[in-house]
Amino acid sequence: MFTLIKTQGAARRGRFQTVHGTVETPVFMNVATVAAIKGALSSFDLAQLKCQVELCNTYHLHLRPGDELVAEMGGLRAFMGWQGPVLTDSGGFQVFSLAALRQITEQGVQFSSHIDGRRIFMGPEESMRIQSNLGSTIAMAFDECVKNPSPKEYVAASCARTQRWAVRCREELTRLNRSGGAVNPSQMLFGINQGGTYADLRVEHMKQLVQLDCEGFAIGGLAVGEPAPVMYDIIEHVEPYMPKDKPRYLMGVGTPVNILEGVARGVDFFDCVMPSRNARHGHLNTWNGVINLNNARYARDDGPIDAQCDCPVCRRYSRAYLRHLLRAGEMLGMRLCVMHNLYFYNTLTERIRAALDEGRFDEFYRQNVPVLDVRI
Repeated sequence: MFTLIKTQGAARRGRFQTVHGTVETPVFMNVATVAAIKGALSSFDLAQLKCQVELCNTYHLHLRPGDELVAEMGGLRAFMGWQGPVLTDSGGFQVFSLAALRQITEQGVQFSSHIDGRRIFMGPEESMRIQSNLGSTIAMAFDECVKNPSPKEYVAASCARTQRWAVRCREELTRLNRSGGAVNPSQMLFGINQGGTYADLRVEHMKQLVQLDCEGFAIGGLAVGEPAPVMYDIIEHVEPYMPKDKPRYLMGVGTPVNILEGVARGVDFFDCVMPSRNARHGHLNTWNGVINLNNARYARDDGPIDAQCDCPVCRRYSRAYLRHLLRAGEMLGMRLCVMHNLYFYNTLTERIRAALDEGRFDEFYRQNVPVLDVRI
């Protein structure tokens, strides 16, 4: 159940109680696509880095090791040794990212596996069955994420199909939860709002989606090609039509400033591969902006990544050492950098929550928006 504790403008401080633990919001979910964070971090590491929710991907885990195998192992949480909540994406993003390998029909999507080329069909029912086998806390509805910009006629048709798919997802997950054989019979469903960059389509779809009475609602199909101001504008149009008593999730977003802007517009949940991906290439977040450890200026720098950070990496290692590890191709370098960036993101949302608790979010927003995404 979601409890709205406090608001400041549109920004929300909440608490989401699940069968697998309580999530304090706003929250950044750490992306473990194939039940692992890229960069050699374990579930034990994530607990030390303030992670509240791990996000895993339905499509990829269906391909390997196979969702039925995961079910035999007791579900994702037992499989990867994670004690907290897990959210599984539906496979809908792969409708976008694997556009050259798929064909969409009313029933669902025919994929060619990016691993070995074998044909795979996934529709709403298949996605729900896979996610039920994975046993996640939150299952996402199956949808189509369209490229921005796309012709309005196509987006309207796609949006209508996504809504029909959402109805089928709700029916199938309800059936699975009542079947007696589900790994997690309390699995929740989040519906996904689509509509590209067309505000009228977005609003109309959200009005339809809330009729399904999902446990939460997401805004999907953003941060896929449109400028950030367009994304913020869409959020502002959709937010008034999202239930106040349910969590709101902005999918695949983003930078620290994107998160601050999203919170300021009423969003509760965020996820993105950016912090771990950037970290593996030496791009690290600090409270003064983003640094690139590959720059020669850090070769003899004996200071931490960020003097204001108390993460396990900043407490122990210098910029010079981390730069050496990255340039030498040592896995440890990637691991330590990913640890820092995830700790930074989780601390950012922790500080946002504290600012909301204390009624000073506006001040926190004004202090950090001009700084956090700046490249030093």
